[in-house]
Amino acid sequence: MITVIGSANMDVIAQADKFPLQGETVRGKDFQTAPGGKGANQAVACAKLGQNVQLIGTTGMDSFGEMIKANLRRQRVDISNMTQTEGPSGVAVILLTEGDNRIISIPGANHALTPERIGELKSVIGASQLVMMQLELPIDTVWAVLKLCEELEVPVMMDPAPSSSFQLEYMPYVRYLTPNETECAELFGTSIEETVTNYPNQLLVTLGKDGVCYHDGEQIIYVPGVPAEVVDTTGAGDTFNGALASRLVQGSTLQSAVQFANVAASLSIGKFGAQGGMPIEQEVVKRVGKLAN
Repeated sequence: MITVIGSANMDVIAQADKFPLQGETVRGKDFQTAPGGKGANQAVACAKLGQNVQLIGTTGMDSFGEMIKANLRRQRVDISNMTQTEGPSGVAVILLTEGDNRIISIPGANHALTPERIGELKSVIGASQLVMMQLELPIDTVWAVLKLCEELEVPVMMDPAPSSSFQLEYMPYVRYLTPNETECAELFGTSIEETVTNYPNQLLVTLGKDGVCYHDGEQIIYVPGVPAEVVDTTGAGDTFNGALASRLVQGSTLQSAVQFANVAASLSIGKFGAQGGMPIEQEVVKRVGKLAN
């Protein structure tokens, strides 16, 4: 069982030909809502890839909260340990243009997930093969999870987004950290090569179309990206993390797991929507086979 502890949002998505400048209004091309949040996205990615996965998080007592939970059930994510709180659910306002995105995340009910609630779930977390985290939660809750997982000897994979919430003191508690190249520079302030060398087999830096960089304890490894037609990059990082986790709990080597995750992420950006574009296991395996031939 993979346990994801994190956010569940409703994404409010607007598409336009260009991003508006300060004070500018532009005409949009499309608008829709779709379930999202980095925690929910990563849980769905794992579920679509055939993993038993549960999400620990909080929604509001509003229509968005009901829609979020209904979608997770449809995706076969275990939500038995999710809770509801008064007030609105989390929302992400997403602007899309030319295959790029800009996002404003509003925590809402996600910040009602408390350290006390984490403590109540000690046995559930302790039974996990891997815990996946992001940083769309209160800092006290992040620390509660990290310290509990350390006590229970459960490995943690952390996606340090938003990067402003990351603390270097997390590193001894994290088995895998998966920033993108921009986040890596913000977090560590050194070159990617120097940074991954300092954290062998722990720090995996995603480079978009250029793949992933990490250090295997002997040398720097570059796992190349997979060419893809870009429709929507929203959720590509969450797909990568979900696919990486899915392979690691199955006993894959780190390099093999990264290769699989790269392919999954490349497939995800070819469709619209964070969760809607996430591939199932057969799609990824088929693409991996074609690339190997």
